Amino acid sequence: MIHRYTLAASALALGLAGAAQAQQTLVYCSEGSPEGFDPALFTTGTTFDASSHTMYNQLVEFETGTTNVVPGLAEEWEISDDGQSYTFTLREGVEFHSNDQFQPSRPMNADDVIYSFERQRGDGSWEYFNSMSMPDLIESIEKVDDRTVRFNLARPEAPFIANLAMDFASIVSKEYADQMEEAGTPEALNQRPIGTGPFTFVDYQTDAVIRYARNENYWKDNEPQVDNLVFAITPDASVRLQRLQAGECHVMPYPNPADIDAIQSNTDLELLREPGFNVGYFAYNTQQEPFDDPQVRRALNMAIDKQAIIDVIFQGYGEVAKNPLPPSIWGYNDSIEDDPYDPEQARQMLEDAGVEDLSMRIWAMPVQRPYNPNARRMAELMQEDFSEVGVDVEIVSYEWGEYLERSSAVDRDGAVLLGWTGDNGDPDNFLAVLLGCDAVSNANRAQWCNEEFDSLIQEAKTIPDQSERAQLYEEAQVIFKEEAPWATIAHSAVFMPVRSEVEGYIIHPLGGHLFDTVSLSQE
Repeated sequence: MIHRYTLAASALALGLAGAAQAQQTLVYCSEGSPEGFDPALFTTGTTFDASSHTMYNQLVEFETGTTNVVPGLAEEWEISDDGQSYTFTLREGVEFHSNDQFQPSRPMNADDVIYSFERQRGDGSWEYFNSMSMPDLIESIEKVDDRTVRFNLARPEAPFIANLAMDFASIVSKEYADQMEEAGTPEALNQRPIGTGPFTFVDYQTDAVIRYARNENYWKDNEPQVDNLVFAITPDASVRLQRLQAGECHVMPYPNPADIDAIQSNTDLELLREPGFNVGYFAYNTQQEPFDDPQVRRALNMAIDKQAIIDVIFQGYGEVAKNPLPPSIWGYNDSIEDDPYDPEQARQMLEDAGVEDLSMRIWAMPVQRPYNPNARRMAELMQEDFSEVGVDVEIVSYEWGEYLERSSAVDRDGAVLLGWTGDNGDPDNFLAVLLGCDAVSNANRAQWCNEEFDSLIQEAKTIPDQSERAQLYEEAQVIFKEEAPWATIAHSAVFMPVRSEVEGYIIHPLGGHLFDTVSLSQE
């Protein structure tokens, strides 16, 4: 049997009632600077917001506000009976952006799709592609004709369609890449991006402001709603709130939990809230002594007062995490019992493991994320907890891009505070990307490769039945808990303060900040 999925372009156009007002400029006070503008090279939400969520499209997309997969640059697709062949029919007449260096001579076609994926086979720079085992999964990509592309897989892959809606799968212009390579400036793809998305790149003042303009040739009707989009980079949450209150920006992410009540009482603002599809964690380097011993890792986990972290850091707007998956995802194993907070037992377990006078580093993120609104303060609380069991802690941090690069090194010392917001609604996106053997030295910040765990999650990918997959993921979580490569810290609620004149903003469960359907009222 051939399975066919299709959706008319008009159904994708989620335009707001009424015409967009002339020369509207929407200002987003973002929490940090992007690492670059080529989404395939990076893994962080801050970078995706500034790149793939504004300037690019994928073959398929997640409907804003849901994890439902709908057509994107591909208007329909077919899946073979054996689940190893996916044939996509591309949308006709989709135009790439242009700039003073590049004017496209043709619409987006199969060559661009093939190039967007094949380039990621090149080396280890493509962290997401490699972490998701894509080099081994995709045997070949065929150009059937200009508007038809076929992916041939080495095995069935249940989450494959959802994976193609993710940021690393953004479609870039082969024509632009070829011209920049010939000009000796291949870095232009990352510095002066060209996509097919709702906004075009104007300029970037490093660590200050990014400017975008409406894509007048966008393939979706009535999008975007505003003429200009500005990212005002504002790392401090208190300053972001001041700017929002003053009308200097319209939307801000990641408010301080202590400011929630004040935001709710401000009549010029609206506070949007959704349950977080995320996990914040503390990843040990399991390839370095003494963190290569699961008993040491579990002892340290038992020294952490996670409820105090929820109370102090999240101001109660979160819940203690016991698994590497959020509770709202299918396949979550609720029968697992979390390690208790027990400093006395933790100290005894360290002694039994022969660990004395342990000194370690805690890496604290320099930016706010939904799963960790204040990593420095969290690290300080953990420093106090560890001191109670005789462990001396030094807290370190780096600029965000450097932090991510350094923390992925196999020889990294200490343990790192990080987290994850799900990208596609599938457990594989947490367990394989963050903990799989293929992700060591990439997104797997625990540098942990457990063959039994990995075998379960790899098998789960090949099974189409969700209940059977869920059982394997539940078993994998039992192994995770026993081996303790992380201390699972928290799942947080997500808050989004916006000014009252903002219309059409929707909190996306997968963490992205999307502005193509947002407008500003003139009242």
